[in-house]
Amino acid sequence: MKKFSFELEKILEFRNFEKQEAEAELAKALSKESEIKSNLEMIAKQMIISNQSLDKSSSFEDVITQSRHKNLLNHQKEELLQELTQANLITEEKRSVLAECMKKTVALEKMKEKRKEEWRVASDYEEADAMDEASNHLKSYK
Repeated sequence: MKKFSFELEKILEFRNFEKQEAEAELAKALSKESEIKSNLEMIAKQMIISNQSLDKSSSFEDVITQSRHKNLLNHQKEELLQELTQANLITEEKRSVLAECMKKTVALEKMKEKRKEEWRVASDYEEADAMDEASNHLKSYK
């Protein structure tokens, strides 16, 4: 009996490779977003500490220093928010690429399964036909 072979197997393997690459790229993009969000949280905590220090300060120099520190934190926050916006766009693009890769892969996998089922049915039919033929030959020898 002939072994099943899918004529588009190489393409399916390539599509699976593309899908894995897209998954890796999405993971990198999500990691970058997570890193930026973590930095934003750190800045928010520093802002809270700075505000608390400012409330407790009585020295003019401390107030000026805390004010400058707050301005620096605000500037860093704005930069991180811009980076986060860019990272979100990149993540959405990577998600889109992954979704497209998955569609292509799923379509080929379904086609492979359909062809494999057709091959199995044909093989079963050929096997039954061969058994009938062998049975008929045995009957003719008796």
